[in-house]
Amino acid sequence: MEPLISFIAELQPWHWVVFCFLLLGMEALGAGGFLLGAAAAAVLQGFLLWLVPDMGWAVQFSVFGAGALIFTVVWWFFLRKSGQNSEEPLLNDRAAQMVGRIVVLDQNLPGGHGRIQIGDTKWKVRANQTLEAGATVVVVGSEGMTLFIESDR
Repeated sequence: MEPLISFIAELQPWHWVVFCFLLLGMEALGAGGFLLGAAAAAVLQGFLLWLVPDMGWAVQFSVFGAGALIFTVVWWFFLRKSGQNSEEPLLNDRAAQMVGRIVVLDQNLPGGHGRIQIGDTKWKVRANQTLEAGATVVVVGSEGMTLFIESDR
């Protein structure tokens, strides 16, 4: 336990920079942005320790903790959603892209449940009624990868 305490008491600015890179590496593994605030706080703490070299370890950890909290909250509320607006909001939602498509059924859908072929994909579908092969249907909605269809009469 003694070596750990002596290490903590002798932290240098480069320790905080290395810690920042470790946090960024963990973030790259899929933390969803939660470690970005802590990484920024580690860099800030390293800079502050470089400016004030006689800063005690308790102050260092307090500044790091407060900085991590502040940077994470700022990222979560203000920066997380920037850049997510797209000209194609349905680009990665294939089921939602099918809404409005008109399809001719190639098989019966007893009870309104079954599968239909649209392009090169078989889709699970639900309807409010039994539909016969040859009926023209329109896709009116989706839930997950299930399409909701109605007769196009």
